[in-house]
Amino acid sequence: MVLTTNMILTTTEKIPNKEIVEILGVARGSTVRARNVGRDIFAGFKSLIGGEISEYTQLQAQSREQAMSRMCSDAERMGADAILNIRLTTSMVMQGASEILAYGTAVKLK
Repeated sequence: MVLTTNMILTTTEKIPNKEIVEILGVARGSTVRARNVGRDIFAGFKSLIGGEISEYTQLQAQSREQAMSRMCSDAERMGADAILNIRLTTSMVMQGASEILAYGTAVKLK
């Protein structure tokens, strides 16, 4: 999944040369992902020899993209032109499953 949007996304509080005319609220998107047995077995072998476990890296990257995409959809529903102060958090919701939450301030620009 690749995030595609015309919306301005930033981790900053302001956008250079743009005026914020309205704060619409918090836009958010999340996904909960669980490991699977096939990945766990392969990852277990890799953990014996060390190094990056690329299966989990790929799972986390896909999860971040999905959470960001859902956040953008939420902001679009609000009529936003941009999302400021974007943050990502991760939390474990149960053994072997974690949530990734993307959130930021949805705004209208002049």
